[in-house]
Amino acid sequence: MRRPALTATIVMLALCLQACASLQPRTRVLVFTKTAGWRHDSIPAAVAALQRLGAQEDMQVDHSEDAATLDPGVLKRYQAIVFANTTLDVLDESQQAAMEGFIRAGGGFMGIHAAADTEYDWRWYGQLVGAWFSSHPPGLQSTRVVFEHDGVATGIAWTVTDEIYNYRSNPRPQVSVTATVREADYAGGTMGEDHPVAWCHGFDGGRAWYTGLGHQPALYADPVFESQLRRGLRYASGIDEDC
Repeated sequence: MRRPALTATIVMLALCLQACASLQPRTRVLVFTKTAGWRHDSIPAAVAALQRLGAQEDMQVDHSEDAATLDPGVLKRYQAIVFANTTLDVLDESQQAAMEGFIRAGGGFMGIHAAADTEYDWRWYGQLVGAWFSSHPPGLQSTRVVFEHDGVATGIAWTVTDEIYNYRSNPRPQVSVTATVREADYAGGTMGEDHPVAWCHGFDGGRAWYTGLGHQPALYADPVFESQLRRGLRYASGIDEDC
């Protein structure tokens, strides 16, 4: 007589555990958008897009502009941190140390556009991103983005209008380039025939992914750019080994 009741209890417990598990995102990501220089009006669109994509990937995507969030006790809750259009000096030394510890413990980093225009006096950060911003032509540029895999062009191209950065150095020797732009399509490029605009790499125990695109708010509703951001989220958070 007791067995049906026991069976029912086990079934209810299993259903409860299943329901509780479904409420727990498998991955948690922090989007950080503090600025100390130019303030991009695309930041709200970036945050919204990352949260939308994160929800589709069963991720919890939190947002903060408070540098105090970069504390070891807080960062241990996350698998990845995104610098979305941050600018200039946004972290103090203790926060920089927390960031370094997070990556060395296997955490992931994702940088969008002006993340390369951040923390110029912090050499480790420049290596994490892959390259620092140097300049950009005035206004917006229209160019073809050519996608790569393992250093080889895939034959897939996408025309985009955005602010195209020139970088202080070509990151290709240190990273896996995933996309380049054609300087022949616009005026003001300074990097020549090989102008990377997106890349990834393993770094100091963790992972880093970066795209130089993301100046224009409208770009965050573009399906191709959304796909690129999705890949960045999955790689930085450790879901995918290949970016």
